[in-house]
Amino acid sequence: MALPAIRDPLLLPATGFAGGVLLSLYASGMDGWPTWLGLAAFAAAALLSRYRVWYIAGACVFLGCLAERLGRPAPDPEIDAAPQEVLLLEGCVVEPPVFSDGREQFLLELDRDARARVSLYLREGDPPPELHYGQRVSIEARLRKPRNFGNPGAFDYKGYLARRHVYWTASARTGVLPEVLPGEPCGSRSMALLYGLRSTVLERIERLFAGNAYAIGMHQALLVGESSKLQRVWADDYRRTGTYHAIVISGLHISIIAAAVVVLLRLLPLHANTARLLALIAVWIYAGVCGWQAPVVRAAGGFLLYAICRWHYRRSRILNLLGALALVFLALDPLQVMEGSFQLTYLAVLALGALAAPAADAVTTPWRRGLPGLADTDRDARLAPRVAQFRLELRLIASTLWLCLRIPERFSLPVFALSLGAGVLLLETMLVSAAVQLGLTLPMVYFFHRVSLSSLLANPLVTVLLTLAVPVGFVAVLTEWHWIAALSGGLLEAGRRTVEWAASWEPNWRVPDPPLPLAALFLLSLIALALYRRRWLLAPVLALLAVILWHPFEPIRTPGSLELTMIDVGQGDSLLVGTPSGHWMLVDAGGIPVFRPNGPKPRLDIGEDVVSPYLFERSIRRIDVVVSTHQDEDHAGGLPAVLDNFRPRELWVGAAPPSPIWSAITAKAARTGTVIRMLRRGDAARLGDLPVQVIGPSREYMPRSKPVNNDSLMLRLQHGSHSFLLTGDVERAGELDALDSLEPTHVLKVAHHGSKTSTSDAVLDRVQPVFALISAGRDNLFRHPHPEVLERLATHQVRVFRSDQWGLVTIRSDGRRFTVETHRYLYPSNGLRRQQAF
Repeated sequence: MALPAIRDPLLLPATGFAGGVLLSLYASGMDGWPTWLGLAAFAAAALLSRYRVWYIAGACVFLGCLAERLGRPAPDPEIDAAPQEVLLLEGCVVEPPVFSDGREQFLLELDRDARARVSLYLREGDPPPELHYGQRVSIEARLRKPRNFGNPGAFDYKGYLARRHVYWTASARTGVLPEVLPGEPCGSRSMALLYGLRSTVLERIERLFAGNAYAIGMHQALLVGESSKLQRVWADDYRRTGTYHAIVISGLHISIIAAAVVVLLRLLPLHANTARLLALIAVWIYAGVCGWQAPVVRAAGGFLLYAICRWHYRRSRILNLLGALALVFLALDPLQVMEGSFQLTYLAVLALGALAAPAADAVTTPWRRGLPGLADTDRDARLAPRVAQFRLELRLIASTLWLCLRIPERFSLPVFALSLGAGVLLLETMLVSAAVQLGLTLPMVYFFHRVSLSSLLANPLVTVLLTLAVPVGFVAVLTEWHWIAALSGGLLEAGRRTVEWAASWEPNWRVPDPPLPLAALFLLSLIALALYRRRWLLAPVLALLAVILWHPFEPIRTPGSLELTMIDVGQGDSLLVGTPSGHWMLVDAGGIPVFRPNGPKPRLDIGEDVVSPYLFERSIRRIDVVVSTHQDEDHAGGLPAVLDNFRPRELWVGAAPPSPIWSAITAKAARTGTVIRMLRRGDAARLGDLPVQVIGPSREYMPRSKPVNNDSLMLRLQHGSHSFLLTGDVERAGELDALDSLEPTHVLKVAHHGSKTSTSDAVLDRVQPVFALISAGRDNLFRHPHPEVLERLATHQVRVFRSDQWGLVTIRSDGRRFTVETHRYLYPSNGLRRQQAF
């Protein structure tokens, strides 16, 4: 049978190759032989198939799997040093430093393709050191390896850095500065020129918009991809309204720069191919100035392929171009398929080619072609009948205006063409916005768990404003004319107000992760629509999209069991409790404390970026009760985001003295309609049909003027013959005060991350736990858990599970026996399987 008609033949191989990479990654934890046997059988079936299209798909799937297997990275380089040991680092500055919020960061290459990200903390009033690319420097700093949060579905931060050859993070003490070593500069001269140009652009933006932090941060992100000064609160509004893509440097920026260069050069007596060649050079220089970020490099590669097609007088096709780019970049780096920027770019362009272009061809293109030269009747014969009739009716209206109002047709017809052309342009913009949003639904749900309703209105306006701000901003940086800078700043301010307006009425609609088969079906349906352009193929795309957004799937749980899950939040606490009847309680939500007065706020929100993704990964959309044991940042910092995302019915609190974080929690609770319950020892509490015993603080406890550890709310849960004790950060005084209320308990959440100020022998003698959970960060500065506490637990023969070693830990009880499951697999050192019954 003949090959089915495919308009863009390169799209299918690219999709098959990407699918093979994903399949190999998904099967990486399985035995290799079954995987290879299955792939070989699939390739053989495709080879023998009557449809050549399946042969192509099967071969590309096999090649994608092979590329991923062969391209797996070598083991990370090692440095012989203990955690938190201060080392004298010496290397080459390979990325210019970025200064923000009292901190300067730069990349130091210690050896070939072995880099460390160094953070310097300046004393108040001290100027940042003058560092630039190619300097050889030395500095005393603490070195540590990047670490992922050990939760299912967590972002692979370690892998993200490793693909950029960054294997360590280093931090110097406040006021310690690097020493520039004498000798020849390191690095390459070409990169020194590009980074010098980048530094010049950043400095000019600082001067042009001095005093306007929003304009500085947005211009640096929009023009050269430097996001260090882009505050999270600004970016969150763009994410909520589905317009964040307008900030990220991508194909749109490359197209603007290339078009501007071509237009300027065409004013000179240059051949079109010469102008395109010079534009191509400018585009790749710009990619270097942006630091060779992956989205910019992919966009520059796309322009290179477009220029090659034009040089050979070939018609460019957007989906063919997309397929070629995907094949090239995935062959060079197969793991790019897991990066959000790659998926967003691929699906956005796929949606443009599969949905926006056909819709425009069917709806707006005929009318756009019929508007020029309305007075020329000879054009009517070359247009579709309905468009020719439309032109005739416009001329009749113009004649009527002449007869009734004496308005000449030479005035009325151009007005008709201009106003109708604006309407057609607006409709095309709406079609493009809707198509892009549909194509980006899947990655938006997986990466951000968001769906924006306001994006259909906000996207066209914001995209136009920020698109105009790009060339105007470059002109301002080039000329340093303040009136042009004011125009560029005005465009960004208009975009900001548009986003804030859209975010003000945008509902906080969060969507859990869809099941993998459903996501794969949606993606395959979208690709089939792009390949064959059949209208009926739009029906399964929309149907699957509706199921993804509706998400009619129950949360993942074990019916009849009481579950206690210690979520890995680093140096903090967050516990998820699931009852046998299906009710959920979250105890704390982690956070990152700020120790220095007026120090920079962390860019990572543990509640939004760590806890919520894990809950969404389990299809949890609503929490019944949230507990704030006390108001330290490492326990309560993530609670505002959790309250906003899961809208619990009740918030349980013990002692709550005034503090900024408590003010933020109460304000968020008021917005979400969450009832705050202040609990003390002896109060009755229930989680669904499960009674909860309040152990502390006592009714006589008087909180201090600011939060302390002994404010902690202590709770005890019972299911069948098994019990769980949750202690917060209570210290020795609080433990002794509650000692008479303690009973033998099977599972103990160790207080205060295993600090020696808690978990005394008296408590262990009273509680007699079988299992102990310790939530602590890897290589934390407090050296938690303390060896004395671990020794006490070992003496009492308690099985200990630590989040810094095991990652997420789940203990389930059916009332008669326990099942323990961990995210990390430490066998044989701990003699325990990833899941084991007791």
